[in-house]
Amino acid sequence: MRVSHLQLADFRSYPEADVELEPGVTTFVGRNGQGKTNLVEAIRYISVLDSHRVATDAPLIRFGAERAIIRAKIEKSGRSLGLEITLNAGRANQARLNRGAARPRDLVGILRTVLFAPEDLSLVKGDPSGRRAFLDELCVALQPVLAGDIADYERVLRQRTSMLKTSRNARGDLTMLDIWDEKLADLGGRIVAARLRAIAGLAPHVWAAYQDVAPDGGDCRIGYSSSWATELPEDAAALGMLLLERLREVRPKELERGVTLAGPHRDDLEIRLGDMPAKGYASHGESWSCALALRVGTYDLLTSETGPDSEEDGEPVLILDDVFAELDSGRRAALAQRLERASQVLITAAVAEDVPAALVGRVIPVAKGRVGDE
Repeated sequence: MRVSHLQLADFRSYPEADVELEPGVTTFVGRNGQGKTNLVEAIRYISVLDSHRVATDAPLIRFGAERAIIRAKIEKSGRSLGLEITLNAGRANQARLNRGAARPRDLVGILRTVLFAPEDLSLVKGDPSGRRAFLDELCVALQPVLAGDIADYERVLRQRTSMLKTSRNARGDLTMLDIWDEKLADLGGRIVAARLRAIAGLAPHVWAAYQDVAPDGGDCRIGYSSSWATELPEDAAALGMLLLERLREVRPKELERGVTLAGPHRDDLEIRLGDMPAKGYASHGESWSCALALRVGTYDLLTSETGPDSEEDGEPVLILDDVFAELDSGRRAALAQRLERASQVLITAAVAEDVPAALVGRVIPVAKGRVGDE
């Protein structure tokens, strides 16, 4: 799997851009603020419908424009696929697949990407929300249909929480709240079951990757931390029933506070170094090694998948956004050695010398919004 062509219109700093991409390593080189990260951000966005830099779509649309367009040509299992997403200011986004109209969520999972960026340090040091997002993104990569369950869960959660707030001082019929409980529990059970499967698959890859990037750093292990159950069954239906029971137990507190107190939206991905939690105990270097292990482990998991779709899906595209400047020489070399055989690697760097020799490939200069020889 690889991206062979990228076109942008009014995306970030680009009125327009047209870039041909090749297999192997491609490095976009340019000073800060020249637009190199915008290119890989666009590829990442059309893969997961989300940016690794901002929480909303508004900053992705060039100032003064009404919309931004990302088009990508994907080579996958001997076929060429055309993906297009239009980001509309103040309106719903639109999508096209092979020139035919599609829902934006239909694009999720067609292009698999794994991105490592300086922001990934927050996976270890930051709030649980970032780790939940990482975990859900992995779940969708493994099972694209789960994107619909996650979107539906967030919608039901908003509606249920709104009802809790409006019912806080009421003593009337709460039948509708019972209905929202059942919907939330059903979707929540499916999401937690997918998270548990993803962690089971990812854990050995994270452990192995950490041994490579920090050979003297001990063991890095991951697990699932639930805020609403001490023991979690693997079956989605059983998880849903357990969550429904918990929602009924905490309802008096929820009505008092006006918030939903149980569900996957309050859970966390646990990262441990030896017997201690990485957050709060890991040094800066150890935190970087944990973040590297999570991303490299994700890449290894998606590459080595043996499920029925593995032959079709193939190896993900690897994106390294300005990370080498953040790493010491040892971690640079370890990361490069692990990834030098990847089918397609897209790198951004301020100077070409930041990129290890093992990842030497095509270099495309980016300056003042111009890409290569544009």
